[in-house]
Amino acid sequence: MLRQNGTYRSKKITAYPMSDFNLVVVADILGIIAFALSGFLIGVRHKLDLLGIGIAASITALGGGVVRDAILNRTPFAFIEYYPAITVLSTIFIAFAFRHKLKDQIERQWLFVISDTIGLVAFSITGALLAMDAGFNFFGVIILSFLTAVGGGVLRDTMINQVPSVLISDFYGSIALIVAILLLITNAFDAAGTLTVALIAAFAVCLRLLAYYKQWHLPKLSTENT
Repeated sequence: MLRQNGTYRSKKITAYPMSDFNLVVVADILGIIAFALSGFLIGVRHKLDLLGIGIAASITALGGGVVRDAILNRTPFAFIEYYPAITVLSTIFIAFAFRHKLKDQIERQWLFVISDTIGLVAFSITGALLAMDAGFNFFGVIILSFLTAVGGGVLRDTMINQVPSVLISDFYGSIALIVAILLLITNAFDAAGTLTVALIAAFAVCLRLLAYYKQWHLPKLSTENT
């Protein structure tokens, strides 16, 4: 990582060409679908009206990216490209049409978990790369990666007045932190590149799926006597 004008900048890692329809965009779409569906289900369970359900789904799917771009002082990506909004609206429409066939525990189905994991990893990588490209320090990269990946869910849960699920659920938000740290390490050793990023993505996806299968959780503090 090079130091220029008092700030550190990534030497090789740069932001993804988000306008290109590549694998990252495919993963991004899968993530948006999964996050929008998650927001839809939360809205239904909390008996929100149609507008509330739409807001919950949109915030979950796009909120993290909007917060990321606001921190980066740039126009939110969801406001200048059409496919994020179209994907969210399409997901809401399909979920509404098949709402009676959706199971309450759809979050525990493997198809949902896999797509959600791909989205989580894609958003984590995008956030970290954009942070490094902007010259953020170690903590800035980690925070932006984390906010991009889980920020939408945190905003959604805050809006409906409940503890953000990422703070109490399984091994989920930790993936964003691991991805950011791995990207920082590879960049520090001048080993960053497309292949490296792809390997980190594959590792993060496998780790998340393994954690889900094994039901791994971070340790919790308890005030109860044992």
